[in-house]
Amino acid sequence: MHAILVTEHGGPEVLAWCAEPDPVPGPGQVLVDTRAVGVNFIDTYLRRGLYPSDPPYIPGSEGAGLVCALGDGVSELTVGDRVAWCDAPGSYAEKVVVDAGRAVRIPDTIPADVAGTMLLQGLTADYLLDGAAHPKRGDTILVHAGAGGVGLILTQLAVAAGISVITTVSSDEKEVLSRRAGAAQVMRYEPDLAARVRDLTNGKGVSVVYDGVGADTSEASLAATAVRGTIVLFGAASGPVPPFDLQRLNPAGSLSVTRPTLAHFIADPAEFALRTDRFVTAVADGSVRIRVGAHYPLADAAQAHRDLEARATTGSIALMT
Repeated sequence: MHAILVTEHGGPEVLAWCAEPDPVPGPGQVLVDTRAVGVNFIDTYLRRGLYPSDPPYIPGSEGAGLVCALGDGVSELTVGDRVAWCDAPGSYAEKVVVDAGRAVRIPDTIPADVAGTMLLQGLTADYLLDGAAHPKRGDTILVHAGAGGVGLILTQLAVAAGISVITTVSSDEKEVLSRRAGAAQVMRYEPDLAARVRDLTNGKGVSVVYDGVGADTSEASLAATAVRGTIVLFGAASGPVPPFDLQRLNPAGSLSVTRPTLAHFIADPAEFALRTDRFVTAVADGSVRIRVGAHYPLADAAQAHRDLEARATTGSIALMT
């Protein structure tokens, strides 16, 4: 098979298109012929060495395809099943080994590019809204990067739950997408961002800020949060948030700050099944629309990383095999 290899830590140029041995499924695993692979910011953090990784390695963790071989003891899936996954290492490849318990059957009504890019972002949005924080009907939340993959899904889920959403975006095109997802107010990244959020909420601020941008938005996030509100830091697209004195959270309104990760919200098989079942159902029945904003051949993964890091994309990114 062919796969993308991270040869060393660095920029997108370290992503190489290589011939690699076909993987073999072990007990409790399946081998999948990939059709689409999702590209996510965590892939860039690992490539750059911001998160621990050990080159050379095949990047990626999510995708979709057809089961082509079964490991010993697998009875819940059969060859030919259409599946998606979000936590299988080495997914930037033409063939991927996936734990059978983490391979999610996908109905034929969901296209391959959507199936291959929806689970990591979709489950992230699911646990952000119902896990990392718990905004309730009638609350107002702030979602940074509202036209990104997680932002668009999170906005739709929140609006469906009766929550008002304010988003930030970087362009007119992205504002249109965010409003289509249901955002009540859409703003740019400007120095008076927090003050404008306060104005829109009658001085109160928002109950939850969802911040996947990081360094560039962290101060505005703190200043825009209501008394006893929560800031959920779930990414660092602009770089990690600098250390700060936690005592600041007291006069700011007894605020809470959390830095969650998806793995801790899907570790339990029952919770994983609950979250995947309700999200796949929402996509299949049209309740949630997944925007695949860019498609690239798998061999062009380096360009996909360049565009993602330049914030030149909207929605999710698919590498097609």
